[in-house]
Amino acid sequence: MSLIDFKVITLGCYGTLIDKDSGVFGALGPLRDRATISSNREDVLDAFTTHESAVEAETPGMLYTDILVEAHRRLAKEWYVVASEDDHRLFGMSVRDWPVFADTPAALQYLKRYFKLVILSNVDRESFTGSNRQLGVKFDAIFTAQEIGSYKPSPRNFDYMLAKLEKLGMQKRHILHVAQYSRNDQRMAASMGLATACIDRPRDGVARGATLTSADTACCDFRFPSMANLVIAHQEHLRA
Repeated sequence: MSLIDFKVITLGCYGTLIDKDSGVFGALGPLRDRATISSNREDVLDAFTTHESAVEAETPGMLYTDILVEAHRRLAKEWYVVASEDDHRLFGMSVRDWPVFADTPAALQYLKRYFKLVILSNVDRESFTGSNRQLGVKFDAIFTAQEIGSYKPSPRNFDYMLAKLEKLGMQKRHILHVAQYSRNDQRMAASMGLATACIDRPRDGVARGATLTSADTACCDFRFPSMANLVIAHQEHLRA
């Protein structure tokens, strides 16, 4: 299998193109400052992800902004912090301020020359619009949880995307799904018959792949430490 076999790249956004971990950790700063908890970044992010995933599963039709509001509310309760509704809402609006990974814009601009680029993301349209200003390309299609009515890893999200892309003449065999290591993305994409490329960006200096089981990594046809490395691999495949 070669990267030049594909015509379409579908992308997870947050954790792949946008540095969600840094964005969330920074936006939780006011809550962390008032909490008597471990300030360890990994622990904070794990606590957030637990609540985020639970709210998404409980209320799949809720806008992502409101998912964040509720996750923040639950974190405040867990950490015994008194927080106002404005505090919760401010965190819910933080997506637009989450930083882009430094290699993302140039990588997307390069890939746009060779592929149709499609976003499949667990956010709402307004939140993604804020992030999109940092990404530097025009995507050929954007699918969010808002219009689908569910959150990854629900198969509905991939079914929805594939049905829409088929109507646009994009066949499954020509699609490569690119995202960070995540049960939200790569396991489900592989189960749907999509080829996958895992972007194994380090968290706190440690690559996620170092702690994953063989079952986690088996779903990935390609593995790269960054989007920039995906570009380098594509260039090598072209030369070959």
